[in-house]
Amino acid sequence: MTMRRILITGASSGIGAATARALAGPGTAIAVHCRGNRNGAEAVAADLRAAGAEALVLVGDLTEPETPARLVQEAVAGLGGLEVLVANAGFADRTQVGAMTDEGFARSADTILWGFLRLARAAGPHLLRAGEAGGAARLVAVSSFVAHLFRTDAATFPASAAAKAGVEVLVRSLAIEWAPHVTVNAVVPGFTQKDPGAHVALEAPAWEAILARIPLRRLGQPADVAAAIAFLAGPGGAYMTGQALHVSGGVVI
Repeated sequence: MTMRRILITGASSGIGAATARALAGPGTAIAVHCRGNRNGAEAVAADLRAAGAEALVLVGDLTEPETPARLVQEAVAGLGGLEVLVANAGFADRTQVGAMTDEGFARSADTILWGFLRLARAAGPHLLRAGEAGGAARLVAVSSFVAHLFRTDAATFPASAAAKAGVEVLVRSLAIEWAPHVTVNAVVPGFTQKDPGAHVALEAPAWEAILARIPLRRLGQPADVAAAIAFLAGPGGAYMTGQALHVSGGVVI
């Protein structure tokens, strides 16, 4: 059986964890990355092994410039190669521009935009090699609706939006650079349910008001987003590249 080797960043909870579970099965080997929640990552890895996959836990802070290349190196060494990279790590920052510090803006840019650039740069040679050898090489980035929704009656996330918009630009650029050997796409989640205890950018009353603005009248679930990522990472996504696929219940149309 041909092994499919996958690295997922930010996979100890939420969308990343749901994606790992969606992709797991016999014939898959998945590197589960976390910044600090090693217990969560180990629990996800146990679920993957129970589903018949091989699993490896990697730890590192993507704001540190050397971390992305190290994670790719460790994933390739531990899994025996790399066909799929899912760049999911990130967070939401609602700080408005007038109150934003250089350090606050840099934190979003370092984690989301620079983290993605450095991951892609490090993973590129491995993904291209896999694609040139006939493998289904894929890069899927997780963007966010915050880069698309700007209204006076909706919360804005300036630093996060700027970083996620940059990720989508890089996705389109890489889709051209790496064609025809690697497909490069983004998934754009809407308001998505967080795991218990996870960081949230909005309080409960704000969530209630938001539901009325979502055409499908519910928050997204991590599994909703994971299904779209799995599609793009699998055979169904073979003829899609350079796209931003919205999974937002219609909050962005």
